[in-house]
Amino acid sequence: MPALISDHVHIGSLKGTANKAEFYTEENIKAQLQKYQDYGVLNIMVMGSDRPLIFEKGIRDASLAGNYPGARLHSAAYGFGVPNGAPPIEFAMDYVYRPNKTELIAAQMDSLVKLKPEFVKIWVDDFGGKYKKMDPAIYKEIIQEAHKRGLRVAAHAYYLSDARQLLNDGVDVIGHSIRDSVIDNALIQQIKSRGIAYIPTLSLDEFAYIYARKPEWINDPFFKASLEPGVYQMITSEKYQNDLKSSPVYAKNVQAFDTALKNLKKLYDADVLIALGTDSGAMPLRAQGFSEHLELELMVQAGLTPLQSITVGTKNAAKLLKIDKRYGTIEKGKIADLLILKGDPAKDIKQTRSIYAIYKAGKEVSKGPLK
Repeated sequence: MPALISDHVHIGSLKGTANKAEFYTEENIKAQLQKYQDYGVLNIMVMGSDRPLIFEKGIRDASLAGNYPGARLHSAAYGFGVPNGAPPIEFAMDYVYRPNKTELIAAQMDSLVKLKPEFVKIWVDDFGGKYKKMDPAIYKEIIQEAHKRGLRVAAHAYYLSDARQLLNDGVDVIGHSIRDSVIDNALIQQIKSRGIAYIPTLSLDEFAYIYARKPEWINDPFFKASLEPGVYQMITSEKYQNDLKSSPVYAKNVQAFDTALKNLKKLYDADVLIALGTDSGAMPLRAQGFSEHLELELMVQAGLTPLQSITVGTKNAAKLLKIDKRYGTIEKGKIADLLILKGDPAKDIKQTRSIYAIYKAGKEVSKGPLK
């Protein structure tokens, strides 16, 4: 099958059981690009959390040119957030632009353009009421200034009401599932008619509550190999599981996941472009590499067929990144990014995990994470 492509990840600042700015080193970036490659994910889009190192050292450019090990690194450079709000600065998000008035945005966008981002990322969420949400006047201006410079905007959103406003203001990609309400047919038609893409990140929503019990894959070596040191011990501890169960947002998170499944199926059935993304690497619970395979399984749980799910993770993800002339399908003239599997994922989606070999640009680069 074609190698996987993940259109929403974060790399570099994850290490052990934390995300911190000081962890963002070339050594850590290289290791995480290698990890994605070992899981058969050969193109990744980092959504707005990158730092100067990858531009100053030419890492991103070398990666896209095929002159750097591991998954190819696509970048949205530095995203746009809220002063003292989302995304949380303590998660190595201190390079995010945080305009407090619309007059600042044009100059900020000019500085961003110099880094040649493939998207502009905006955070429009209050993280369950923890933070002030981005002012609609601010994100409307960001979208307009991005479009003037030929850039597409991907929005972190949660609420249906925010999605409506973002669509009215011209957003190009909804970068997470809408999770508070089931999407109505009128909005679906608006999304479809405007060619908006949707990245459901279902695994993120399952990870928000699933460790309160032991999921079937908790002891699977394919999962454990993806974790940073110390994370397995953290998520399997009785205290951690009990804290999750007794959390005031536990029931809300379970419901949000269920709503995300329903919205994905409705949008897929309406022929909206659905692309694979997971938000893996944003925090230790979201395991890089494994999340992408879990995402395929969760899309099948939502009602897609295994082949439809695989298409979302290959052809569709390539289309959203505008790299589908070279990647995403196995065709004459395209670059040979391939997974060789021991089982048939068209019959059982979990067989994407039965990796025998991974080929990047026609060369074998890995035997998988359990080599």
